[in-house]
Amino acid sequence: MMFEGALTAMVTPFDNDGKIDEEGLRENVKFQIKSGIHGLVPVGTTGECTTLSYEEHNRVVEIVIDAAKGKVPVLAGTGSNSTWEAIMLTKHAKEVGADGALLVVPYYNKPTQVGLYQHYKRLAEVDLPQVIYNIPSRTSVNMQPETMAKLAKLKNVVGVKEASGDL
Repeated sequence: MMFEGALTAMVTPFDNDGKIDEEGLRENVKFQIKSGIHGLVPVGTTGECTTLSYEEHNRVVEIVIDAAKGKVPVLAGTGSNSTWEAIMLTKHAKEVGADGALLVVPYYNKPTQVGLYQHYKRLAEVDLPQVIYNIPSRTSVNMQPETMAKLAKLKNVVGVKEASGDL
Protein backbone atom coordinates (compact mmCIF):
# COMPACT_ATOMS: atom_id res chain seq x y z
CA MET A 1 0.00 0.00 0.00
CA MET A 2 1.38 3.37 -1.00
CA PHE A 3 -0.24 5.24 1.90
CA GLU A 4 0.05 3.69 5.32
CA GLY A 5 0.81 4.82 8.83
CA ALA A 6 0.27 8.38 10.00
CA LEU A 7 0.04 11.17 7.45
CA THR A 8 0.10 14.77 8.66
CA ALA A 9 -2.75 17.01 7.51
CA MET A 10 -0.57 20.08 7.10
CA VAL A 11 -1.45 23.67 7.91
CA THR A 12 -0.62 26.35 5.36
CA PRO A 13 1.41 29.07 7.12
CA PHE A 14 1.11 32.72 6.13
CA ASP A 15 3.35 35.71 6.75
CA ASN A 16 2.22 39.05 8.19
CA ASP A 17 1.28 40.27 4.70
CA GLY A 18 -1.09 37.34 4.11
CA LYS A 19 1.24 35.60 1.67
CA ILE A 20 2.21 31.93 1.96
CA ASP A 21 5.18 31.60 4.32
CA GLU A 22 7.20 29.40 1.99
CA GLU A 23 10.18 29.02 4.34
CA GLY A 24 7.88 28.21 7.25
CA LEU A 25 6.16 25.58 5.12
CA ARG A 26 9.50 24.03 4.16
CA GLU A 27 10.57 23.96 7.81
CA ASN A 28 7.31 22.28 8.78
CA VAL A 29 7.88 19.58 6.14
CA LYS A 30 11.41 18.97 7.47
CA PHE A 31 10.11 18.83 11.04
CA GLN A 32 7.38 16.32 10.14
CA ILE A 33 9.84 14.04 8.35
CA LYS A 34 12.42 14.29 11.14
CA SER A 35 9.66 13.40 13.63
CA GLY A 36 8.95 10.15 11.77
CA ILE A 37 5.69 10.91 9.97
CA HIS A 38 4.80 8.45 7.18
CA GLY A 39 3.39 10.97 4.70
CA LEU A 40 2.24 14.53 4.14
CA VAL A 41 -1.14 15.94 3.13
CA PRO A 42 -0.87 19.56 1.98
CA VAL A 43 -3.94 21.69 1.17
CA GLY A 44 -6.53 19.42 2.64
CA THR A 45 -9.30 20.94 4.74
CA THR A 46 -6.76 21.69 7.50
CA GLY A 47 -4.53 23.45 4.98
CA GLU A 48 -6.95 26.16 3.83
CA CYS A 49 -7.97 24.36 0.62
CA THR A 50 -11.18 26.35 0.28
CA THR A 51 -9.57 29.76 0.87
CA LEU A 52 -6.45 29.61 -1.28
CA SER A 53 -6.34 30.93 -4.81
CA TYR A 54 -5.69 28.42 -7.57
CA GLU A 55 -2.10 29.69 -7.84
CA GLU A 56 -1.52 29.55 -4.06
CA HIS A 57 -2.94 26.04 -3.89
CA ASN A 58 -0.61 24.82 -6.63
CA ARG A 59 2.37 26.57 -5.05
CA VAL A 60 1.82 24.90 -1.67
CA VAL A 61 1.75 21.48 -3.36
CA GLU A 62 4.96 22.31 -5.26
CA ILE A 63 6.76 23.45 -2.09
CA VAL A 64 5.76 20.40 -0.05
CA ILE A 65 6.81 17.98 -2.79
CA ASP A 66 10.12 19.78 -3.24
CA ALA A 67 10.82 19.94 0.50
CA ALA A 68 9.88 16.29 1.07
CA LYS A 69 12.50 15.25 -1.48
CA GLY A 70 10.86 11.84 -1.95
CA LYS A 71 11.48 10.83 1.68
CA VAL A 72 7.76 10.36 2.37
CA PRO A 73 4.75 10.22 0.05
CA VAL A 74 2.76 13.39 -0.58
CA LEU A 75 -1.01 13.02 -0.84
CA ALA A 76 -2.00 16.42 -2.23
CA GLY A 77 -5.40 17.83 -1.37
CA THR A 78 -6.97 18.55 -4.75
CA GLY A 79 -10.68 18.41 -4.01
CA SER A 80 -13.15 21.14 -4.85
CA ASN A 81 -16.87 21.67 -5.23
CA SER A 82 -16.08 22.28 -8.90
CA THR A 83 -15.33 19.13 -10.88
CA TRP A 84 -13.33 21.14 -13.42
CA GLU A 85 -11.20 22.80 -10.72
CA ALA A 86 -10.61 19.48 -8.94
CA ILE A 87 -9.46 17.94 -12.23
CA MET A 88 -7.07 20.84 -12.88
CA LEU A 89 -5.65 20.70 -9.33
CA THR A 90 -5.24 16.91 -9.57
CA LYS A 91 -3.50 17.15 -12.94
CA HIS A 92 -1.13 19.77 -11.54
CA ALA A 93 -0.37 17.61 -8.49
CA LYS A 94 0.49 14.72 -10.81
CA GLU A 95 2.68 16.92 -13.03
CA VAL A 96 4.75 18.17 -10.09
CA GLY A 97 5.26 14.71 -8.57
CA ALA A 98 2.55 14.10 -5.97
CA ASP A 99 2.15 10.45 -5.01
CA GLY A 100 -1.61 10.77 -4.85
CA ALA A 101 -4.56 13.08 -4.37
CA LEU A 102 -6.96 13.52 -1.46
CA LEU A 103 -10.33 14.57 -2.86
CA VAL A 104 -12.89 15.98 -0.45
CA VAL A 105 -16.55 15.37 -1.24
CA PRO A 106 -17.86 18.45 -3.08
CA TYR A 107 -19.07 21.00 -0.55
CA TYR A 108 -21.80 23.64 -0.61
CA ASN A 109 -23.58 22.36 -3.76
CA LYS A 110 -25.01 19.28 -1.98
CA PRO A 111 -24.73 16.87 -4.92
CA THR A 112 -26.86 13.74 -5.09
CA GLN A 113 -25.24 10.31 -4.84
CA VAL A 114 -25.39 10.11 -8.66
CA GLY A 115 -23.72 13.53 -8.80
CA LEU A 116 -20.98 12.36 -6.43
CA TYR A 117 -20.36 9.29 -8.56
CA GLN A 118 -20.13 11.36 -11.75
CA HIS A 119 -17.77 13.86 -10.06
CA TYR A 120 -15.34 11.16 -8.92
CA LYS A 121 -15.68 9.16 -12.13
CA ARG A 122 -14.37 12.19 -14.04
CA LEU A 123 -11.57 12.70 -11.51
CA ALA A 124 -10.53 9.05 -11.75
CA GLU A 125 -9.61 9.70 -15.38
CA VAL A 126 -6.52 11.52 -14.07
CA ASP A 127 -3.91 8.78 -13.73
CA LEU A 128 -2.95 9.37 -10.10
CA PRO A 129 -3.89 7.32 -7.02
CA GLN A 130 -6.88 8.98 -5.36
CA VAL A 131 -8.28 8.88 -1.83
CA ILE A 132 -11.86 10.09 -1.41
CA TYR A 133 -12.45 12.21 1.71
CA ASN A 134 -15.96 11.89 3.15
CA ILE A 135 -16.48 14.58 5.80
CA PRO A 136 -20.19 15.45 5.90
CA SER A 137 -19.80 17.83 8.85
CA ARG A 138 -17.89 20.14 6.47
CA THR A 139 -19.54 19.32 3.14
CA SER A 140 -23.22 18.84 4.08
CA VAL A 141 -23.23 15.63 2.01
CA ASN A 142 -22.59 12.10 3.25
CA MET A 143 -21.37 9.66 0.64
CA GLN A 144 -23.39 6.48 1.03
CA PRO A 145 -21.68 3.06 1.20
CA GLU A 146 -23.32 2.01 -2.08
CA THR A 147 -21.81 5.00 -3.87
CA MET A 148 -18.40 4.33 -2.35
CA ALA A 149 -18.61 0.68 -3.41
CA LYS A 150 -19.22 1.76 -7.02
CA LEU A 151 -16.34 4.25 -6.86
CA ALA A 152 -13.99 1.62 -5.41
CA LYS A 153 -14.19 -0.19 -8.76
CA LEU A 154 -12.62 2.77 -10.59
CA LYS A 155 -8.97 2.35 -11.55
CA ASN A 156 -7.41 5.23 -9.62
CA VAL A 157 -9.56 5.21 -6.48
CA VAL A 158 -7.29 3.58 -3.88
CA GLY A 159 -8.91 4.50 -0.58
CA VAL A 160 -11.25 6.58 1.51
CA LYS A 161 -10.68 8.92 4.44
CA GLU A 162 -13.92 8.38 6.31
CA ALA A 163 -14.93 11.12 8.74
CA SER A 164 -18.70 10.71 8.91
CA GLY A 165 -18.54 9.13 12.34
CA ASP A 166 -20.86 6.35 11.21
CA LEU A 167 -19.55 3.41 9.23
